[in-house]
Amino acid sequence: LLRVGRLGAARLSSAHSKSFGNCRLASTLVVADHNNKAVNPATLSAITAASKIGGEVHVLAAGSGFDEVVDTLSKVTGVSKVLKAEADVFAHCLAEDLESQILSCQKSGGYSHIIAPASALCKAAMPRAAAKLDVDQISEIVEVKSEDTFVRPIYAGNALATVKSEDSVKVITVRGTNFDKAAIGGDAAPVESIGAETA
Repeated sequence: LLRVGRLGAARLSSAHSKSFGNCRLASTLVVADHNNKAVNPATLSAITAASKIGGEVHVLAAGSGFDEVVDTLSKVTGVSKVLKAEADVFAHCLAEDLESQILSCQKSGGYSHIIAPASALCKAAMPRAAAKLDVDQISEIVEVKSEDTFVRPIYAGNALATVKSEDSVKVITVRGTNFDKAAIGGDAAPVESIGAETA
């Protein structure tokens, strides 16, 4: 079992972990990857991974002219709310701008977990957000064991490691092929328009 976490965050987490159920319920922000026309299927796998943690799952959708994408995300099983950030700059989203939007959502939402598919854009943005939050990213998980314990590949994928995070916020990318895609259908979750934050 590998333990990860910055020293400062680990001190925070030791007290927090004793009272997790009483004090701070799990809540996850999933960063959606899309092309403003359709949702990347890996996002649906990330939502499945988030649902295994427990608590509410909010999806951040940053884009431009992408109402169909937002509508689809609102109908994904397990999604409690969609946070819609619309701006022209998100028509061709850069890692720096997505990072700023993630940090803005974290500041207002206080999520226990931030999860994204291991897509090119998210793999560029998530480490930047983790660094600003002063936590260690857990990359390309293939299994959720609990709210703080995950399985991820090591040694170029030749072995698997179980990693326990002691950080107060878990920043995670998901290997989509290891999780089922969340179903689309049913009642739509609420959509909240939020201010766009860019670099």
